[in-house]
Formats: sequence, C-alpha cells, structure tokens
Amino acid sequence: MSSVVKGGVYMPRKGIMSPRLKEEIAKELGFYDVVQKEGWGGIKARDAGNMVKRAIEMAERAASSEQERK
Repeated sequence: MSSVVKGGVYMPRKGIMSPRLKEEIAKELGFYDVVQKEGWGGIKARDAGNMVKRAIEMAERAASSEQERK
C-alpha cells in the first residue's frame, strides 16, 4: 500500500477499488496471472492505467443507468 504525506506525517493511502473489483478487471484485461505471481506491484503502468480507465467506464455506465431509472 502506498502512502501520502500530510503535514509532515505519512498516512497510508486507502484504495478506492475493492480487491474483488480489481481482480475482476485484471482478469478481463488479461493480466491477472501477473497479479497472482508478482502481486499488484508487478503489473505494468499501462495495465494499471487501463484498469483505472475500465473502472471509470464502469462507474460512468452505472451512473448513467441510475439517471435513466429516475
């Protein structure tokens, strides 16, 4: 887990995506085998970016569906 500095104090950064969602997206994008072998630190920056992009797409789609139901 990474950390951030706030007022000279290191604070752990809480992940926004649940472990289950991250695993689901990694499987969908085809790099879950790397995660299993090396952990999340072993994935390429491009894969991490694609994972975030996919999570944003999923969130936007869910928000759009929620708006349509109202």
